[in-house]
Amino acid sequence: EVQLQAFGGGLVQAGGSLRLSCVASGFTRDDYSIAWFRQAPGKEREGVAHIVIRDGATEYADSVKGRFTVAYDNAKNTIYLEMNSLKPEDTAVYYCAATYGTNWSPRLMDYWGKGTLVTVSS
Repeated sequence: EVQLQAFGGGLVQAGGSLRLSCVASGFTRDDYSIAWFRQAPGKEREGVAHIVIRDGATEYADSVKGRFTVAYDNAKNTIYLEMNSLKPEDTAVYYCAATYGTNWSPRLMDYWGKGTLVTVSS
């Protein structure tokens, strides 16, 4: 059974940094990808970053390019989202999700972890 566990959220001041972790387990093949999504109150869920596990290819939403970095630690089966230069508009519940494929549209994700709240104060 595939499971995703995300953690690492918290309260940080604007300009600060935070690292989220997503522990993945239960995958029987390595042709899957992990994406981070976020949802702020009253807003739709949006994709933030994506990584293809097999080759490490990454993609980012324009709103976080240059500030966020997604990476995979094979030894720990953990996907990290390093968030720097945080802004109040980054405040949201962050989720990690997985799919067997590379299309990271939210409706195509096969598995979701529980969210972790990130709050950026001004």
